[in-house]
Amino acid sequence: QVQLVESGGGLVQAGGSLRLSCAASGRTFSYATMGWFRQAPGKEREFVAAISWTAVYTDYADSVKGRFTISRDNAKNALYLQMNSLKPEDTALYYCAAGTTRRATATYEYDYWGQGTQVTVSS
Repeated sequence: QVQLVESGGGLVQAGGSLRLSCAASGRTFSYATMGWFRQAPGKEREFVAAISWTAVYTDYADSVKGRFTISRDNAKNALYLQMNSLKPEDTALYYCAAGTTRRATATYEYDYWGQGTQVTVSS
């Protein structure tokens, strides 16, 4: 079992920044790939970013490339998402996820999920 707890969400103006964190506990060594997803009201959950165990591989959705940066600290069992130049369309509930598939970008490829942290970007 892996437990994931997100934090760092909030209300920010367009153009601002936020840093999301995800604290992992349990059998974290088994889950090499960590990812961030988001879900806006009335929309499906969508991929944002993913990172491999050694951080050799990082993948981003086209909509966030150049603005968001995913990182991890394995010693602290922590995952981060630095979000810059935020736009109103980034408003969503952001989820942290853990899986074993390399370079996973689909929801079904992840085994564990956090409860989410709300990000709201005002125009």
